[in-house]
Amino acid sequence: MPGSISIIVPALNEAQWIGQTLDSVREPAGEATVEWIVVDGGSEDETPRIARARGATVVQAARGRASQMNAGARIARGETLLFLHADTRLRRGFAEEVRRTLDLPGVAAGAFSLRIDSGSRWLRWVERVANWRSRTLQLPYGDQGFFLKAARFRSLGGFPELPLMEDLEMARRARRHGRIAISPLWAVTSARRWERIGVVRATLLNQLFLVAYLLGMPPRRMAEWYYEKSEL
Repeated sequence: MPGSISIIVPALNEAQWIGQTLDSVREPAGEATVEWIVVDGGSEDETPRIARARGATVVQAARGRASQMNAGARIARGETLLFLHADTRLRRGFAEEVRRTLDLPGVAAGAFSLRIDSGSRWLRWVERVANWRSRTLQLPYGDQGFFLKAARFRSLGGFPELPLMEDLEMARRARRHGRIAISPLWAVTSARRWERIGVVRATLLNQLFLVAYLLGMPPRRMAEWYYEKSEL
């Protein structure tokens, strides 16, 4: 549908967050139609029920963020696809900002600036580093939201079915067709990953995995290492 946006949210046991996330993207979107698709990977909590109560279409898919997002994209009707983590909220005006960003000359895809939902001054530093990386290297992470035209997404073959770094690999593929624009509008993500294992340790691990990925370490080996070391 011309001008329409499909918001695709992969989820697994996200009852604590999914309602807030869907509420954040329910704003009027001008003339565009917005649809919400939650792709559940086998939740054992109230995630599907809460999502349906918020008006989202809920579908089941094999567990794994890449496979879940691809499943959502297959049924999406929107001209534009916006992939959003289940614990990330968008700010008012997101729909118009998505359209504005993708209309910029030479832009293949876009993401939002990162804001972490915490008052920690250390996490303000993490935000600055993440936003510098995404603007300079054009490599946003999935918790910043990621959006592109559906036709572009399909021409790229969808997300690579990797256990880790599927967001960076998609950004790298899209970057071959134009730049990845980072909107000044915030995507506000939960601080739970940093709070769980500590800000310093989580940040160092994230940077280590990024460097290892860029140096060509196989994503499957990285995934084993990632979950073994970080428990994120």
